[in-house]
Amino acid sequence: MTDLVTFGETPLQFSPPGKERLETARETTLYADGTESNAAVAASQLGTASTWVSKLPASALSRRVVSELERHGAETSVAWASESEARQGLVFRETGHPPRDPQRWHDRDGTGVATATPSDLPMDAIQQADVVFTGLTTPALSKNAESTVTAMLRAAAGSGATTAVDVDYQAGLRPPQTLREALLSMLEHVDVLIGNEEHVRTVLDNSGKPRDLANSIAAEHDLDTVVITRSDRGAVALQDTPGTKVIHERETIDRPAVDESGQHGAFAGGFLARRSDGAELSEALSYGVAAAALVRTIPGPLLTATRGEIEQVVDDVVEASR
Repeated sequence: MTDLVTFGETPLQFSPPGKERLETARETTLYADGTESNAAVAASQLGTASTWVSKLPASALSRRVVSELERHGAETSVAWASESEARQGLVFRETGHPPRDPQRWHDRDGTGVATATPSDLPMDAIQQADVVFTGLTTPALSKNAESTVTAMLRAAAGSGATTAVDVDYQAGLRPPQTLREALLSMLEHVDVLIGNEEHVRTVLDNSGKPRDLANSIAAEHDLDTVVITRSDRGAVALQDTPGTKVIHERETIDRPAVDESGQHGAFAGGFLARRSDGAELSEALSYGVAAAALVRTIPGPLLTATRGEIEQVVDDVVEASR
């Protein structure tokens, strides 16, 4: 049985080394980089049985994505399409250095997930999972993907799984309004909403500090749990229980960042891994913040760490939050 199932499109990311620019770089590094697959990898580092579900074209680029995720400990369940039916999504990323901002260019139209239907998904595994997770950019890829994600969340919720969605806004991929419409269409089947504070403000057109955002979103959309990450400064989580709303807050630890690209996916994976094990919200929040802090010390978006290493950072996060 799988504890955590994640469904989404994972582009292949091309990045020049260091702070080089794509237009002058003579070489690039390839990474599999998707919110849902990053979360599955991070959860697997904690010993959580995690499966990433997707639809991909039967191409060398897609096989590269699958092999990288499996090498990092995540299970995969892929519906393979012909190369004429779909394509592998790509992302081109420059790290940047002040005053030059990091840059991302998306080439993700016509991808496999955009053509996915419920019959492409392993519904038995989804209905047996403890937690089912997707990012908001996945249903925003197409109306077809939106319908498929909604069907998945409905099936998971009906079977008693915890359903979670990440507001993973990525500038230049889809307009905020498209993401907002996709989210509102499926919120009735969502238990947990996760999002970076800036992304949540952009997509839901809300204002306020993280605590205010969590309160207003939970009240407006009748959500059980709302988690707001504060960029590189920790996170807050609100749990709406009968008669009361409880907010937990965790501070991150201050460490130099090597690569920030996988921080939010690692947070989601650490947080959801512990929730799938039945941990209290405050403990799960500590693990999410610790996973995000650790992945920032590693080149690329995928977390590579032992459970012991993560738990050492968890202790630091708890201490910093006292």
